[in-house]
Amino acid sequence: MKRQAETSQYIQIYEQIREDIIQGIYAYGSKLPSKRLIAEERGVSVITAEHAYALLLEEGYIEARERSGYFVTFREEDGFAGQEIHRQKKGITAAQNMPQQTEYPFPFSVLAKTMRRVLSDYGETLLVRSPNEGIAELRAEISRYLARSRGIAASPEQIIIGAGSEYLYHLIIGLLGREHCYGLETPSYPIIENVYQISGAAYELLPLETNGISSEVLKKSPVDVLHITPYRSFPSGVTAPASKRHEYLRWAHKKGRYIVEDDYDSEFSVLKKPEDTLFSQSEDDNIIYVNTFSKSISPSFRVGYMLLPEHLVPVFQEKLGFYSCTVPTAIQYVLTELFRNGDFERHINRVRRAKRKEKQH
Repeated sequence: MKRQAETSQYIQIYEQIREDIIQGIYAYGSKLPSKRLIAEERGVSVITAEHAYALLLEEGYIEARERSGYFVTFREEDGFAGQEIHRQKKGITAAQNMPQQTEYPFPFSVLAKTMRRVLSDYGETLLVRSPNEGIAELRAEISRYLARSRGIAASPEQIIIGAGSEYLYHLIIGLLGREHCYGLETPSYPIIENVYQISGAAYELLPLETNGISSEVLKKSPVDVLHITPYRSFPSGVTAPASKRHEYLRWAHKKGRYIVEDDYDSEFSVLKKPEDTLFSQSEDDNIIYVNTFSKSISPSFRVGYMLLPEHLVPVFQEKLGFYSCTVPTAIQYVLTELFRNGDFERHINRVRRAKRKEKQH
């Protein structure tokens, strides 16, 4: 209980200081109170304050200057200048495909054991056709998992299960419509562009710089739906820092705009706390969040899910509710059990610990 209380305290301090930075209470370039002062004011240990500052450092809100303290590096009016990524220099070509094997595979013995138990316990229930949006049990488990691990508040009704990200991209185009102009990162996972192209949707390729999509290009672009991978864009490896993420949210604040947030690979972040999602930060109810189990379990699983803004749930049911769920009922129950018994999160935590150790050496 003591450990949980300490964790709660440093997260609360982190969230409060982060909000003060975003609101301009701590302006760009200003010095933050020392860890000792924060500890005294909050009645916590210096180590607790240090953990909070470490999160702010990792997410790009502040920087540490030797013998000087901590200073704010976040500002809304940033031009976000950066050099554009040169594909040839980085060895990136449009023909590159997503890796087909996970670097840290899910333990096969655990998966096999769970499959056997599901076959035994659920029996002929596995032969029953899945609801079109996915079985209720899996959607409820995903909802709970996202709440405790990513700070995402979404009801099971907002969750749609589908066979991988490509299928979900197709549904998103059908939901929002082809009359929109979609903005795609370039370079990016080639299949993303392929899906928009074959769907007949208008799209523009927006060049990535070292911290995200070029601000100048985005301002001038006619796009009104932005399809981005803010945690780690593939194949460039670009991660959008806090300032760029807030720029995306400000861009989406205009009426009629949407963001498709593809959260690929984010669960394996080496940060002490996973990056905040745009879905959890937005107040405009216009972010569609997409994630899959390709990295966390296996590419062969072909299971993904998306979270819809609340106001789009009835629209989805009206326009696309007739689409059958493309994930077998048995696989959905296997995933449900992996969440329920904690095996999924144990695997995630195990991989994150291993990656931290690798980074230290």
